Amino acid sequence: MTIRIFHNPRCSKSRATLALLQEQGIDPEITLYLDSPPDATELRSILGKLGLTARDLIRKGEAEFRELGLSDPSLTEDQLIAAMAANPRLIERPIVLAGGRAAIGRPPESVLEIL
Repeated sequence: MTIRIFHNPRCSKSRATLALLQEQGIDPEITLYLDSPPDATELRSILGKLGLTARDLIRKGEAEFRELGLSDPSLTEDQLIAAMAANPRLIERPIVLAGGRAAIGRPPESVLEIL
């Protein structure tokens, strides 16, 4: 089974989640999503696996969230997904994909449920 982590090495939760996987003997495929962001189609797939909406996954504390006016409740799911694809810092991290399932590493231990 391929295990993949959408990782930001500057994020403490992302580093802790990666370390937890490695402690479990797992060598995940690491995607530095700020350098190689998921496109809208992949984000839609991830949201489906997480059982979340785009608004649930978007980081509301980022400057881009305010600058792009993403708190506007009239924005559609597609518009929010497009904003995250274009501005990957808006994507909550880390996300781990394993066996057709997904989990957000907040707290890091939550990813163990999908392994």
